[in-house]
Amino acid sequence: MNNIRQRAARDLEVQVNDEKDTPVANASVSMVVPSQGATGTFANGSFIVTGTTDARGQAVIKGFRPNEIPGKMEIAVTVSYRGQTGHAVITQFNMAVEKASRKSGHGKLVIILAVVGVAAAAGAYAALGRGSSPPPAPAPVPAIVINPGTGTVGAPGN
Repeated sequence: MNNIRQRAARDLEVQVNDEKDTPVANASVSMVVPSQGATGTFANGSFIVTGTTDARGQAVIKGFRPNEIPGKMEIAVTVSYRGQTGHAVITQFNMAVEKASRKSGHGKLVIILAVVGVAAAAGAYAALGRGSSPPPAPAPVPAIVINPGTGTVGAPGN
């Protein structure tokens, strides 16, 4: 979830593992956000950015800034390594979230909106009047698996 009232820069992180769940270093990672609607821009000011995974198989894209349009945003991720390619979608929501405030005279802390997890984000979306029902809960982000191929071992002459 991105709080569009703060417009704070966020880091986006992708973990790339092979079919044996081993981190893949030096894989190319590209992220693309929509050019219209609920979206944002990367630190370079564009809708697309490319990075490389480190020795832990992680690529961290720094400085993503959401725009001021509330709604669902899907970030397309493409990972390439040694001729193999994997794809995933990161679903986020741009939302206007109020900070907690004290209700005068009563001493009670009134939390206008507290978001914990995806289900609460969906409920918050509806509670803010963005629709009559919450948007569908986003599917978990699948692991990006790069399959470099398999070899065949057999007896001599086979």
